[in-house]
Amino acid sequence: MPDFDIGTVATPVSDTGLISIGGFAPVSFADWPGEIAAVIFCQGCPWDCGYCHNPDLIPANAPSRYGWDQILGFLRERRGLLDGVVFSGGEPLLQKNLPAAMAAVRELGFRLGLHTGGAYPARFRQVLPLLDWVGFDIKAAPEDYADLTHSRRSGTDAMESFRLLRQSGVAFETRTTLD
Repeated sequence: MPDFDIGTVATPVSDTGLISIGGFAPVSFADWPGEIAAVIFCQGCPWDCGYCHNPDLIPANAPSRYGWDQILGFLRERRGLLDGVVFSGGEPLLQKNLPAAMAAVRELGFRLGLHTGGAYPARFRQVLPLLDWVGFDIKAAPEDYADLTHSRRSGTDAMESFRLLRQSGVAFETRTTLD
């Protein structure tokens, strides 16, 4: 996971009522096709995939590495230089206050992207109207998800989220992992 030191905080962001941030990339040309974006790596994931690209982001109770105000301050200075901001993870949908965090970034004038496996369909439904693009991970056939993610409902939840995405009209790309 790319990271950039914009200063650390003693109080986890989750204590401020927003989101827990496990990492931050100030610029990426790879996380949103055709766009220049900053990437906020949300801390925590309900799934435990053996091949996870960011395993340090799996523990939901890990302390946040950045303050939300730090991220917003950085983004304010980058208006006109970045096309958008991608919320990645971990699983961003784990963050209860993700809709409010996204709305704050949208208010700064940025387009919004999301990387997700679709673990929380109800929260996905909440944020879809805010999004310009989604990178959606399809991990396996629905019946094979539980073995891969170690989570009983993961296949059902992922497929419900994918159904919502297809019906939303939001631009998206699907991604799979091959062995």
